[in-house]
Amino acid sequence: MEETAICRITEQFAKVSDPRIGNATRHKLMDIMVIAICAVVCGADGWSDVALFGRSKFKWFETF
Repeated sequence: MEETAICRITEQFAKVSDPRIGNATRHKLMDIMVIAICAVVCGADGWSDVALFGRSKFKWFETF
């Protein structure tokens, strides 16, 4: 996925408000959404798959 594709994803979801409070805000909402979208496109079938995908692609996500 090119950097421009990630930028487009973040542009599309930029106006989404974050309803989370307290300890639930450990990670940025946009990061979670981008990881979830990428994981589902790659075949993730639930949140545990999304978490595994995010951890396994950590170095790649850091490049954006």
